[in-house]
Amino acid sequence: MNNQTLKLRRVAIDTYHENVAYLHRECAVYRAEGFQALSKIRVSASGNRILAVLNVVDDEAIVTPFELGLSEQAFQQLNACADCAVSVDHAEYAASMDAVRRKINGERLSLIDFESITQDIATSRYSKMEMAAFLVATGQNSLDRDEVYFLTRAMLETGQRLNWGELQVVDKHCIGGIPGNRTSMLVVPIVAAHGMLIPKTSSRAITSPAGTADTMEILAEVNLSPEKLHDIVRRHRGCLAWGGTARLAPVDDMLISVERPLGIDSQGQMVASILSKKLAAGSTHLLIDIPVGPTAKVRHMRAALALRKLFEYVGDQLGIHLEVIITDGRQPVGRGIGPTLEARDVMQVLENDPVAPADLRQKSLALAGRIIEFDPDVRGGYGFAIARDILDSGRALAKMNAIIQGQGAHEVDFTPGRYCHEVKADKAGVVSAIDNLQMAKIARIAGAPMDKRAGVDLVRKTGDAVSAGDVLYYIYAEFMSDFEFAEKLVEQNNGYTIGEKTDVNKFDAFM
Repeated sequence: MNNQTLKLRRVAIDTYHENVAYLHRECAVYRAEGFQALSKIRVSASGNRILAVLNVVDDEAIVTPFELGLSEQAFQQLNACADCAVSVDHAEYAASMDAVRRKINGERLSLIDFESITQDIATSRYSKMEMAAFLVATGQNSLDRDEVYFLTRAMLETGQRLNWGELQVVDKHCIGGIPGNRTSMLVVPIVAAHGMLIPKTSSRAITSPAGTADTMEILAEVNLSPEKLHDIVRRHRGCLAWGGTARLAPVDDMLISVERPLGIDSQGQMVASILSKKLAAGSTHLLIDIPVGPTAKVRHMRAALALRKLFEYVGDQLGIHLEVIITDGRQPVGRGIGPTLEARDVMQVLENDPVAPADLRQKSLALAGRIIEFDPDVRGGYGFAIARDILDSGRALAKMNAIIQGQGAHEVDFTPGRYCHEVKADKAGVVSAIDNLQMAKIARIAGAPMDKRAGVDLVRKTGDAVSAGDVLYYIYAEFMSDFEFAEKLVEQNNGYTIGEKTDVNKFDAFM
């Protein structure tokens, strides 16, 4: 080896959607090239190249002066063997950062700008700090409807696009913000049992205690290759998978990895994220659920109508048949908040268990019915009855079990976290409001979704009468530190308002 090459070392660190390289401070190449910590470098080996963010280390247990270390993701992307010779040089400047700076200054970006930005993100030219700058710029200065279309199209072009060879491929998506709202896991088996193709790919949670992929992972494998995804959907007419491993709009997953810790979820980014993923998954017909309520993402009907227009405009530009339904978002749906508890609720509904949460069942039937009405052989208004018959007959449960087996069934245990705290009513009255944001925050502080058994289990819902000392909900956690943080948060605000029956807000108040 000459002084321009190093030995490749696999450093077992998960850097979550960011390529990271490690050089020793005494490395001759590091000194000769004038690298600095957090600068971007290009790594080459066996004809393959990747870009990575440089970390400088002083511990030879991590890398010696004669080695280059790569994090797990970077090592897999380089696709070279450990101990092989690698070369390192400076990465080219990401020219699209000029467009990001223009957006920070409030300028409007073109399709070419967004294509350059997403291409640079896809090829790891952006560090997480630079992706954060892009997200803040597009969130703070907002995107007009054409910019949202440009961003959606650009994100779509960075990954694979599935083609199912059928005229109608259906899907649904909720914009989020309502804890426990696991309707997708009921809609998919109902619609698939009807015979319609519904390949549901979902993201993991961004700012919520669980996403569909996090909850489905309790029951089955969700990290599916494109080949396995195709096989399952062809065989069972549906799936419930994570979109990341299928490389569907991969820039979306990279941006989500930054959005999650920052708690960013702007409307323009949200529309682009949802539609790019759905189009990449091959959807031709899509139902969007926008919940409205005082603590939902969308607080008023006028904002919901504006968001519906934005979805419809971008969908029309991209050639997808899109319908938007505005639903009641005044409180959590179901009882469980957190992956394990939400999976329990879903299976109770599918099994027609008498204790299954009625609101989750009814909302899922309404959504499934609307999708079934995409079927040209179904008359308008008949979808709900068809969906109800599929659920009541056990056909939806049989379909869900088939999908679970196809994806790879997990051993299921719905036992929640080992630490439990009862939250009780401090006075008699009626539950007049439940704060979605606070309940989601409590569940996240308790450990969800990273700790699958953590979360909140609701006992009382809006409109229920309570006496002083009645249990409102349980908090579950796997670790004592999370448990104590959640208890302190509840002491400040338990998320429930106890008042009179006349204090309960009606959904039509948001119309």
